[in-house]
Amino acid sequence: MLVLVGSLLVLSCVLGGYVLSHGHILALWQPSELMIIGGGAMGAFLSANPLKIVKGALHNIVALFKGPKYRKQDYVDLLALLYDIFGVMRKQGLLGLESHIEDPQSSPVFSAYPRLVKEHHLIEFTTDCLRLMVGGNMNPHELEQLLEVELETHQHEAEAPALAVMKLADALPGFGIVAAVLGIVTTMSQLGGDTSQIGEHIAGALVGTFLGILLCYGFVGPLGAAMENRVQEDGRAFECVKVALLACLRGYNPKVAVEFARKTLSPQARPNFQDFEAHLKDSARAGASV
Repeated sequence: MLVLVGSLLVLSCVLGGYVLSHGHILALWQPSELMIIGGGAMGAFLSANPLKIVKGALHNIVALFKGPKYRKQDYVDLLALLYDIFGVMRKQGLLGLESHIEDPQSSPVFSAYPRLVKEHHLIEFTTDCLRLMVGGNMNPHELEQLLEVELETHQHEAEAPALAVMKLADALPGFGIVAAVLGIVTTMSQLGGDTSQIGEHIAGALVGTFLGILLCYGFVGPLGAAMENRVQEDGRAFECVKVALLACLRGYNPKVAVEFARKTLSPQARPNFQDFEAHLKDSARAGASV
């Protein structure tokens, strides 16, 4: 939502200042310049990126208007899921997790959190880590190195659409110059004719430069930065899982391991300890009633 508010603020301030300085809004309406800049930039974007990144960019732009992917309640559920997994490990050992990690959809541990089960990448990351713990016979240091590599790969892939949009923003001033140069070419062909027509062509050429710079720094660039920030924030859920599993592997009890994980979350989204305790008590009462 802040992306929309910020874009409207940029547009209103730029156009408002232009009008206050006795400018005419209709003079900025240059469809040919918009076609050159917008069409050229989109063509370059499609040429530079595979279809996967193009689709990812469109998906991420839409997601910006839906708010954060993981909210406080989602993190409460994630911490509770990790706590339940550690409980199974303490009662049944690592081998007791095999049936749960092979089919999370039908596992009573995972299916107790339907919102998280739908997050396939997060669940796949969690089950892969648990699978390494069950069958890999790895010490915490070895597992941490492996998880760092996987998280880095995942983060790089998740940030690719945002980086592509930011590169698109960098190209827009160049296409603005292209539009301006073509406008000057048109102007030169009109020399010796009606001076009013020459003035209109020069104005159109300057509008091309203006639009390229405005689109870059006022809209597309901030949009790419917002996409990157969202990806980094969403990645905290994976970091949370990694820290919790490593703490458990090092021998900490479930509550302490989950507390390690809780500390990795940003203050805005981090559930406090009382929220988590209340959730556990509610779950225990629900289990007792069943």
